[in-house]
Amino acid sequence: MDELKKKKEKIRISVRNLVEFILRSGDLDNRRTASQDRDAMQKGSRIHRKIQKQMGIGYQAEVPLTWEEEYESFIICLEGRADGILTEGENVTIDEIKGVYLDLDYLQEPIPVHKAQAMCYACIYGRQIHAETIAVRMTYCHLESEQIRRFTEELSMAWLNQWFEDLLAQYYKWACFQQKQREKRRDSMQGLEFPFPYREGQRELTAGVYHTFLAGKQLFIQAPTGIGKTMAALFPAVRAVGEGYGDKIFYLTAKTITRTVAEEAFAVLKENGLNYKTLTITAKEKLCLCEEVDCNPESCPYAKGHYDRVNDAVYELLTEASTYDRECLLEQAEKWKVCPFEMCLDTATWVDAVICDYNYVFDPNVYLRRFFGEGGKGDYLFLIDEAHNLVERGRRMYSAVLCKEDFLEVKKTVKNQSRKLEKLLEKCNRMLLEYKRECEEYEVLDSISAFSMQLMNLLGEMENFLEQDREKEVRKAVLEFSFQVRHFLNMYDLLDENYVIYTHHGAENRFYITLFCVNPSVNLQECLNKGRGAVFFSATLVPMGYYRSLFSTREDDYAICARSPFPKENRKLLVARDVSSRYTRRGQEEYRKIARYICQTAAARKGNYMVFFPSYRMLQEVYAIYESLEESRELECMLQKSTMSEKEREEFLGRFEEENEKPLIGFCVMGGIFSEGIDLTGEKLIGAIVVGTGIPQVGQEREILKNYYDERKHSGFDYAYRYPGMNKVLQAAGRVIRTKKDRGVILLLDDRFLQSAYRALFPLEWSDYQVCSLEDEKEKLEQFWNQS
Repeated sequence: MDELKKKKEKIRISVRNLVEFILRSGDLDNRRTASQDRDAMQKGSRIHRKIQKQMGIGYQAEVPLTWEEEYESFIICLEGRADGILTEGENVTIDEIKGVYLDLDYLQEPIPVHKAQAMCYACIYGRQIHAETIAVRMTYCHLESEQIRRFTEELSMAWLNQWFEDLLAQYYKWACFQQKQREKRRDSMQGLEFPFPYREGQRELTAGVYHTFLAGKQLFIQAPTGIGKTMAALFPAVRAVGEGYGDKIFYLTAKTITRTVAEEAFAVLKENGLNYKTLTITAKEKLCLCEEVDCNPESCPYAKGHYDRVNDAVYELLTEASTYDRECLLEQAEKWKVCPFEMCLDTATWVDAVICDYNYVFDPNVYLRRFFGEGGKGDYLFLIDEAHNLVERGRRMYSAVLCKEDFLEVKKTVKNQSRKLEKLLEKCNRMLLEYKRECEEYEVLDSISAFSMQLMNLLGEMENFLEQDREKEVRKAVLEFSFQVRHFLNMYDLLDENYVIYTHHGAENRFYITLFCVNPSVNLQECLNKGRGAVFFSATLVPMGYYRSLFSTREDDYAICARSPFPKENRKLLVARDVSSRYTRRGQEEYRKIARYICQTAAARKGNYMVFFPSYRMLQEVYAIYESLEESRELECMLQKSTMSEKEREEFLGRFEEENEKPLIGFCVMGGIFSEGIDLTGEKLIGAIVVGTGIPQVGQEREILKNYYDERKHSGFDYAYRYPGMNKVLQAAGRVIRTKKDRGVILLLDDRFLQSAYRALFPLEWSDYQVCSLEDEKEKLEQFWNQS
């Protein structure tokens, strides 16, 4: 029997996920305060430890508990960790601790899902010790005052066993589905081959990804645009899952267009026989079936009774389709009258692969708690596409900012409704006023411990305020501000040497205090540790050490720098020595040179070109001169706008798909929507002109970054300016050569590219660059285009 049991598939689920999934019911309601639904971060953990240490000798803390329920073809493995087990003689109590900001006077009984968690632990432990009765205790602790309120109930094991069996019986059909899908998935991989002929360097990438996941490590891939990184990363990840070295793939992207590439890659593998259920998570605003996102039963018909219907909606979806995109989810949500976004998140639990934005794994406000909540861990394989974007995104996710004037606005909103809340808002405002008086432009602070204490008091009182009936607009304002304060406090709990606290004056006389996460590597690594392995890939991870220092804290990461598989003779790289975009040289003379370079490059051969500028302002100023040149009349030109709708973007790119009578030039901005992720192959784009080195504008945060790294004996200028700038340049230049047959030119317009510090950042395939001037560029281009 033991041998047979070993061979059976184990379906693992945490106690928390089980009770939250099976026992939920009723409406979806955003008017309920977050205190019941969201745990505080580090502060909650510290309160747990403090309470546990205060208990006597008979108290065991953080006790891991597991129960395996065997069925005909699989085993449900239920896992969790009891906060505490108190043994006093023959009496045993399971203790479940929850830290909350809510005033405990408002809590008349335990939250049902919290109690259900404790009951699961009680049943598992009671079976292990053969108890007849066992007590369940809910310990709620107020995070600011540390006041404690306990609810204790003694339960018979006979009743508890029946309740537990009923719970598992409700979960059985879901476990059965999961086991059968894993079998189909595994069988479909027999004989599955790489779907295309390998390009040069692609096989090396595929092998690297596969061995990374087998070893449970992390890999950084720097590979030229067009080498086929998506399939080279995805195929071996799928094979690793098939061989038991992973269970779920998370394909993480920064932009919608790269999500589409991942969907297409999965579609190709499915056409070749892969049985995989894949889900694309779309932002809540884009999935909402109502005009305004307001998730409560009074404002949204899909929120009313949502939890009573959503499990059936998800089960039907899973058994009738295998690809779940926006259209599919909206159709199912409409049919079952449930919230499409919440249904989408529930579907994620049961699929083999999730395609989503970085936020859903890394962002502390958005991440998928069912996978990555505190204590969560699984055999997840992370594929992080266009990974260079994670630098700034990571910094933003783990930074927090509060504005002094917002405290006054909320104070006005609650006037005459809560004197206590008014006073606390005013106290915080006065403390910020003191910071403001000491701040000229921006001020770096050593500590804000007193301010953080006041924020904790404020948050607790806002939670209390929201427990009572309030006017809709008042509730909305207080709720939204409470989210900001909560995030600030959660980030404050993460403060370490990777953070800088600073204040600064903003526009319209507003004053801000910021927790700036300079280096997000510790926080990102914390998330990655919840999976088995990760692969970061991009065409622009140069220099590799810079990116590794910002993404990872591990010393055993792998790295691959792949060479371009495309013929060098198909690409002409020119660096202009007689022009610059330095601030000190910007003006009519320099702009006229840039405009002439653009005209001369486009006139050399009819086709489509993109010019990338460091800012919209320079784009407009150069365009004004370009328009006045006689040569421009023989060319067509389009300008990227600072705000473009999806339709306008599609129309802009659509012009590059057409046959144009004249050379077509798109004036674009570096780092913008057209400088990465777009795929214009063949004759659709034959040239990229990059104006300037992409260096970010000098500003407070850039200077803080520079000073931070200078103090740590790194090159602050490189980390704050040169590396981020060069990344934009490489991305823009990478739009040209996308396939083996593509031919095109890249023109770098800035003499700084000839400095050794910049040349050291050139990718391997740029070693054949040539220097040009306005006088000899035409000849060099003609020689290139005349080659057969």
